[in-house]
Amino acid sequence: MSGLKPLYLAATTAAASLALHGAPRAAEAARAAAIPAASEFVRIPAENLMVIDTTKGRIAVEMYPQVAPEHVTQIKAIVRTGYYDGLQFFRVVEDFMAQTGDKTNTGAGDGPMPTLKGTFSFRRGPGSGFAPAGRYTSNEVFGFIGALPVQSQPDDLALLTADGKVKSWGVFCKGVAGMARTSNPDSASSQFFLMRAYADTLDNNYTPWGKVVLGQEAVDALNVGEPPAKPDLMTKVQMASDMPEADRPNLWRENTAGAAFQARVAAAQAAKGGGFTVCDVPPVVQLR
Repeated sequence: MSGLKPLYLAATTAAASLALHGAPRAAEAARAAAIPAASEFVRIPAENLMVIDTTKGRIAVEMYPQVAPEHVTQIKAIVRTGYYDGLQFFRVVEDFMAQTGDKTNTGAGDGPMPTLKGTFSFRRGPGSGFAPAGRYTSNEVFGFIGALPVQSQPDDLALLTADGKVKSWGVFCKGVAGMARTSNPDSASSQFFLMRAYADTLDNNYTPWGKVVLGQEAVDALNVGEPPAKPDLMTKVQMASDMPEADRPNLWRENTAGAAFQARVAAAQAAKGGGFTVCDVPPVVQLR
């Protein structure tokens, strides 16, 4: 990837007609129950919130230093130089991802800081913030760190490891932010991509460092092409903690360790059976 080449939807007329003539109360109750209570949310810290204003609207990405500490530190530093301001989404692939972060807007340019060693997986211990949500197999669990979907070895294996931790890796669901690179796994610098769909081929092959928590509709609306005929721009990129408090997006994310979210995941897994993935139940995010 320099290469990784390398709200709710409006009701249909029929649905609106049903609502007008009185939808069943049980259905209304089910919809109400699907909206988490205010107590089920935690505030996203401003120091780990990257705010990207684009020609298609604002995008906010929650960053996870527990997963990719060096990459998060470097991206924050690049943001603060103003390097990203005005850069194009120079490669946008339908049902895949949108790539940016290169001053040449080609994918071949070098970033302003050194290249980093790939962090395709990480060692997860008790302080990682991992909220387990279920099991795929006896040897693999899934859950979340913040809004980031994660798969992992189970905790009981930690008893057998020298560091008391287990291997875990981010899952490249829609909305996940990852580092772009060449065929060299240790070549990531400034370029990154935002997922427009789930691509399991990236799991354990690219470094995930964040998750879109506001503005996925803007990511989905970016002009498509390699390069697009009329590329969209990142007009301004800031860390929320550097913005005046009155201007910061006040974002609250559903607590993935909470009972309501855990119940929702269990219900979705039971309903989908073997077709279920951790991508199927993204945490709700509220702008307050």
